[in-house]
Amino acid sequence: MTILFLSSTHHADDRRVVALQAASLAAAGFAVLHLCRDGRAPPPGVPTRTLRRRPGLPGRLAMLPRLLAGALRARPATIQASEPDTWAVALLAKGLTGCRVVFDVHEDYADPHRLTRLPAWLRRPAAGAIRAAFRLMSRWTDAAVLATPVLAERFPAGPDRPPRVLVRNLVPRAEAEAMPRATPEAGGPLRLVALGAMGRARGWPVALAALARAADPTIRLEVIGPFTDGSAADFAATAARLGLADRATATGPLPRPQALARAAEAQAALVLFAPGAANHAAALPHKLFEAMALGLPVVVAETCRPAAALVRRTGCGLVVDSADPAAVASAFATLAADPTLRARMGAAGRRALAADYAWEEDASRLAALHRRLARAREEAPPHAARRLSDTRHPSPR
Repeated sequence: MTILFLSSTHHADDRRVVALQAASLAAAGFAVLHLCRDGRAPPPGVPTRTLRRRPGLPGRLAMLPRLLAGALRARPATIQASEPDTWAVALLAKGLTGCRVVFDVHEDYADPHRLTRLPAWLRRPAAGAIRAAFRLMSRWTDAAVLATPVLAERFPAGPDRPPRVLVRNLVPRAEAEAMPRATPEAGGPLRLVALGAMGRARGWPVALAALARAADPTIRLEVIGPFTDGSAADFAATAARLGLADRATATGPLPRPQALARAAEAQAALVLFAPGAANHAAALPHKLFEAMALGLPVVVAETCRPAAALVRRTGCGLVVDSADPAAVASAFATLAADPTLRARMGAAGRRALAADYAWEEDASRLAALHRRLARAREEAPPHAARRLSDTRHPSPR
C-alpha cells in the first residue's frame, strides 16, 4: 500500500517533504510516491511524478484538479498533504476512495501577516475564516504532523481533532557525522554566516544594522543561500550605504555540500527572524540544526520561541531581541571577544544534536503513525467509496 506525498508548491527535492520524510519512510519499508510540481530532480529512492505548473497563484490553482486526478490514479492507502490546498484535495480523494489523510503542518497558515495580497482591513477576518475551515477539515483528517511544538496551539488535541505527531526539521545522524566540522575558536576576524533562505523578514536588515554598530570593525557576515523575497539588491545597496560592502556579502544559492563546507569556515551562525509574524514565533528551522551539526554557536531571535528555548536549554548560542540592533551588536561583540565561549557553545550544539535532536527519533514517530493508519485501514470492513461524513478520524489516544 502506497503513501502518496501530495505537493502543490514543494519541489521534488524539498528537504522536509522528500529528503527527510518520504526518504525515511521508504527506508522503513513503505511504498512511497511524491506527486508534485516540475522543475527539480528528485533524490534517488523516492519515486516521483511531476506536473507542469504555471507561475503564480493561477498556476497553483490550475494544478489542483490534476493533483486530484493523479491521486485517484495512484489509489494510495494514505495521502500526506504538504499544503492547505493539497490537504483539501486529499480530503476529496478520501471521499472517493476511502484513503487515509495526513496533513503536514509546516507553519501557521492563519497568520494575518501571511495574507498580504488582501487589504489590511480584511486580513484578520480572513484569518478567522481560515481557522474555521481548518477546524472543519480536521474532522475528516486522520492525523496531523507538526513541524514545531508551537503549531500544536493551532491544531489542539481533542475528541473532534486528529491525533498529532511532532516531526521536526532535524539532521540525520549519518548526515551530521559526515558534515565538515567548524572551528569556532579559530583566530582572526569573527566571521558570521546566515545559512539558507534569506529575506528582510529573515533578518538581514537587523544583521547589517548590528554589524554597522559593532565596536569591532573586522567582523564579517556572509549570507549563503537565496533571497526568497527578491531583496538581494537591497541587501547589497544597504551594505554599501553603511560602509559594509567588503564585510557583508552574499553567495546566492549553492549546492548543499558546497554551502555547508563554506559555512563551516565561519565562527558563528545567525537565525535572526524578525518579530511579528506568527510563523516566526513557531520557527524551528533547518538552519538552526545545520549550524549545530557543523559545531557553530548560534545567535537566535527571541521571537522564535522553540528555537530560543532550545538554545537556552542546550547552551549552544545566544538569544537576542531581533528588533534591537544594539542587542544583536552586543551578541556579536561577546562572540568576537571570547573564542573559548564560541568553542564551548559549538560543542554543546553538536552534543545536543546527537543526544536529543537527531532525525531518527522523529522519523520513528512518523513511521509508527503510518503503520497505525495502515493497520486501521486493514482492520476496517470492506466498503465502497465513502462519503466524507462517514470517514471521521479516530479519537486521539
